Order: sequence, then structure tokens, then C-alpha cells
Amino acid sequence: MRCLRKSKPVSRKKQTVTFCRSAKALARKRLRMSFVRIRAMRTLFLFLLFASSATAQWWKVETSGVATNLRGVSAVYVQDAKGVDAPIVWACGSNGVILRSLDEGKTWQRLQVTGGETLDFRGIVALNASSAYVMSSGEGEKSRIYKTTDGGATWTLEYTDKRKGFFLDALKCVTEWECVALGDPIDGKFLLLNTTDGEHWNPLPSDKMPTALPGEAAFAASNTSLLFGGTEIFFGTGGGAVARIFHSDDLGRTWTAFHTPVAAGNASSGIFSLARDDKRILAVGGDYKDSNRSARGAAYSMDNGKTWRPVAQEPGGYRSAVAWVRDDPTLWVAVGPNGEDVSRDFGLHWKHTRSLNLNAVTILDLSDGWAVGPNGTIARFSNWRKYSTQ
Repeated sequence: MRCLRKSKPVSRKKQTVTFCRSAKALARKRLRMSFVRIRAMRTLFLFLLFASSATAQWWKVETSGVATNLRGVSAVYVQDAKGVDAPIVWACGSNGVILRSLDEGKTWQRLQVTGGETLDFRGIVALNASSAYVMSSGEGEKSRIYKTTDGGATWTLEYTDKRKGFFLDALKCVTEWECVALGDPIDGKFLLLNTTDGEHWNPLPSDKMPTALPGEAAFAASNTSLLFGGTEIFFGTGGGAVARIFHSDDLGRTWTAFHTPVAAGNASSGIFSLARDDKRILAVGGDYKDSNRSARGAAYSMDNGKTWRPVAQEPGGYRSAVAWVRDDPTLWVAVGPNGEDVSRDFGLHWKHTRSLNLNAVTILDLSDGWAVGPNGTIARFSNWRKYSTQ
């Protein structure tokens, strides 16, 4: 016969401790599972967001009615008779073409600069419905800065130069009177012109500027290789052994140049466009003679241009212009000859959207933005999320 040993009674205190430990372990397990589910849902959300961004119609193609290569576009809000902000859009291009729209791009008025019928207008700055600056590019006297204050009926020539090395690349203004223009190197130094009264232009100091590298220049592709605000100036370069960012924080009295990882090494490669938000600066470009090549096409800086890193996922090729959508801080757009891209994470990852051939872009906000390109192409930026919820 088997002998049965009498079990010892277990105290209630020990039972309570064992139960509490088991409950805590179960709670921790459930919490870990919740975190896993949250991460999985977050990953799925980001995937769906990028997927929807890639397939959404970000651009609506319009036409200017002018068969020319449009190279510059600028927009500004002006209050209408009812006190509502309405966008005014100016555009420019080859063969002396200047366009203006007062009805959000529905119709375009062609304007004429007397004596400028053959000029290649590469940059335009909209000030309001009546006033704008326009810049042409070319050697010597083919590079000019004009201004209108009567809606384009007349234009005043404000600056040009007969020197063969004179070549304007970009023009930026912070007010109607305060502007800076960028030109290619003359005698080894990049040329920066400045006006403080909206009429008279003078070169900024260049004695403290680093010497240009052999072959180094700026690109007059979209009027966005230059940033200007207050006393701070940035511009991007190409054509040399390395693509660089030049920076001055005292309106040209002193300068620093920084190397970037953007494609360089030949005359067709470098930085073509700069844009910034409150925390970062983004540079895009590549090789315009190899527009499908995406390697080393974009870089960003988080320390005001001192150091630069390549983006995690490149745009779909050479990009001539980039812009930040101010009222959606994570959203950036880029355009080029083989298509457009959007980034929903501050420019780190890019998704291809369409295959329009576009040169330049201006974005006021999610509702109002325009891009221009060859054959008189004008495309309006579409807030697809707004329309998809209506």
C-alpha cells in the first residue's frame, strides 16, 4: 500500500503574493503586446500615407497659351475688394515672355519688356498685383534686372553690366525695396548685388568670400539657387569638383563655404535649388544632362548649413527646384524634367508623383502653388487631401 504524505496548508498571505505577481506579469505582457500593435499600426499608417501620396494627383496641368520655355514663377497673396487674400501669379521664360494671372491661374496676360523680346527671363519676384522684378540671364548685357510698378505696362531697366563674365543666376527680395541678386564669379569671386531702395543696385563685399573653384558657378535653372532673409544669404554652386553652399550672416561682409554630398565633378552637376523651413535647409540638384540619375540628388542641413547629409531616399532624378509647404510643415515638393516628387517627412524620403516636365515652382500654402516648364506648361499644386474629404 502506497503511503500518502499529508500536505502542509498554504497560508493566505502566500497565496495573495503569488496571485499579485501573476497579475503583474500578465499586465506587463499585455502592455508589451499593445506597444507591438501600436508600432505595427503606425508602420501601416506611414506606408498607406506614402502610398496615397505617390498615387494622388498633386498637380493639375494648365496652359499659358504661349509656346515657350517657362523658367521662373512667383506668387503672392493680395487682399481683394472683400478683404480676402487672393493669389497673384507672375511667370517668365525665354523669348522675352512675362505672364501674369489675377484669377488664380485661370487666365494669363502676356506682358512685354520693350527691347527685351529676345531675352531669356530666368527669374521673377512677385511683389503685388502691380509690382514685380524680372531677371534675364546671359553673358554681359543679356543679364538684366527690370522692375514694373504698373502691372507690366512699362518696365524700368535697373541693372546690367557689359563685362563678358557677367551672368545673373537668381534674384530674391524680402520687401519691395530690399533684394539680392546672384551672379557667376568675376575675377574668382561670386557676384552679389544688393538694393535697399528698390532702384539702385551695388555689389556686396567679396574680399572675405572664399575663391571660386575651377569651373565653379551657380545655376540659373529656377531662380531658387539663392536664399535671402534679413542679413543672411545662402547660395548653392556646381560645376566644380564639389558642390558647395556659401553662407553670409552679415549681408556679405564675411562668408563661409561648406561642402555638400550633392553630385558634382562636371559642368552640368551641382546644387540647383535651395529651400528652408524653421529648422533645416534642403538642397536639390544632380546632373541636368543625366536627368534620370537619382544618386546624390539631395542633401539637408540641420545646423544652418554647416554640415550636410544625403537624404535617406532620393527624388526620382535631377531636380531643378524644391519648395516647402509652409502650412503642412512635413511636406516638401520637388520638380524636374522627368517628374515631380513629394516628401512627407521633412525631405528625408521622397516619392515620385507624376512625370511632368517642370523647371520651377512656387508654393504659398496647401491650396495655392504653381510650377512651370517647357512649351508654356503651367501646373497648379493640388491639395488632394482636402478634395478627397469633400
